[in-house]
Formats: sequence, structure tokens, C-alpha cells
Amino acid sequence: MTLSHDTAGTGDAVVLLHSSVCDRRMWDPQWQDLIDAGYQVVRCDFRGHGESPVAQQPGNDAVDVRELLDQLGIEKAAVVGSSYGGRVALEFAARWPERLSALILLSAGSPFHPSTDELDAFDEQEESLVDADDLHGAVELNVRTWLGPDADEGTRDQVRAMQRHAYEVQLAAEEEFDPVEAEFELSSVSARTLIVTGEHDMKYFTDVARDLADQITGARLVRLPWGGHLPSLERPQEVSSLLVGFLRG
Repeated sequence: MTLSHDTAGTGDAVVLLHSSVCDRRMWDPQWQDLIDAGYQVVRCDFRGHGESPVAQQPGNDAVDVRELLDQLGIEKAAVVGSSYGGRVALEFAARWPERLSALILLSAGSPFHPSTDELDAFDEQEESLVDADDLHGAVELNVRTWLGPDADEGTRDQVRAMQRHAYEVQLAAEEEFDPVEAEFELSSVSARTLIVTGEHDMKYFTDVARDLADQITGARLVRLPWGGHLPSLERPQEVSSLLVGFLRG
């Protein structure tokens, strides 16, 4: 499957992987900043998000990203992942370490960290709203939960549009396949790694950030006192500067 994607710019490649609440449009604020900084930038939509259709058979998102880079002729890239995209980026870095020049995880999830009551309660509430066909309520739940206090109303509207579209695409499918889980070891991650967490995020994600920083050799942990779960949308310029600064070493 070829993921819907954009690519622009020249120089070393940087791949942007979106949160499950969003699609590749979440990187609009960083897109031109990274191009202007001298990078070839790639962003894609995971299956069932944005312009990528729902999968017609079981698949793996990290494999989809690897195959996209193969198609684009990109042998090595820095990979930036937000939330679920961070979980995919982590898997990519562990399974194909030779393909990464750097790894940046923003509020990333992890298969190595158990869920919490708070996260389970969110999942149950979202599922209940979707099952009741209250997509407006489900969208608003996501906006309230995942955007920190610094997100303006325009940003909240952008997330509303992306989340609503994802619901519509996924619910319209005759059948939706869950991603195929792959086993991997954190010890395999060898790329320079930056881990970012927001103080206003769910405790699950702040705990994941701390644990990953402890387990990935040489990883740098940055805590944003103003940050929620989607800091790249909450204070875009600050996050662009953070990304470029780390990528330049």
C-alpha cells in the first residue's frame, strides 16, 4: 500500500509521522520551517487517515512507512513522530536502525508501557460516543483531552476537522483491520534520540517519555512546562526551533 504523502525540499530527509487524532496536515506549521532549514521533508497519512484509505487487509504502519521511503529512494532519514506516530517511529527505529539518522518522539506512545486507568477511561468514553453515533461529542472529547492550554481556537478547529474526517473514513469502511503488531527491542534503537513531553499531558505519556529516556542509550529528554499532548500545534514556532536545533546537532 502506498500512503498518501507530500515531499518537498532538498538535503537530508526528515519524515513526519502524525498523531492518530490528526493526519499529515498537523505538520503544516513545521513544514516550511524544515524546508527552509535545508531538509527534504516527507509527511504521510497512515491508513484510514487523511487521504490514505482504510486498509483492505492486515498491515503494519511502520512497514508502510519503510515501503514509502523505498519508493521515494530515501535510504536514511530523521524520523519525527507525534503520539501514535511516535510509537510507529519508535518501532521503525528499532526494526531498521540503519535507516535512521535521528529519532524525535513528541508525546509518544509505547507498547512497552501498560495503559492506565485514565487512558482506559478516555478510550471507553470515546467508544461509547462513537457507538452512539455522537461524532460531535467524540470530536470534542478528543480536542479537550489532547490539546493543551496554549492551543488557540484556530488550532482546535484544525484538530476537529482532522479527527472528524478520520472517523468518517474509518466508519465508512466495510471492514477495518487493526495494525499488525511486531516484536522489537528498545536496545536496538541506535539513532540520536530526542524525547519531548508536555507537563499538561496525560500521566501515561509523561511516564512513557521518562521510561524511554532511561532505556534508549544517550536519549535527551525535554519537558515543556506549557505543553499538552500536541505541542507542535500548541506552540509551533518553539517546536520548529527545537526540531531544527536537534537535527543540526
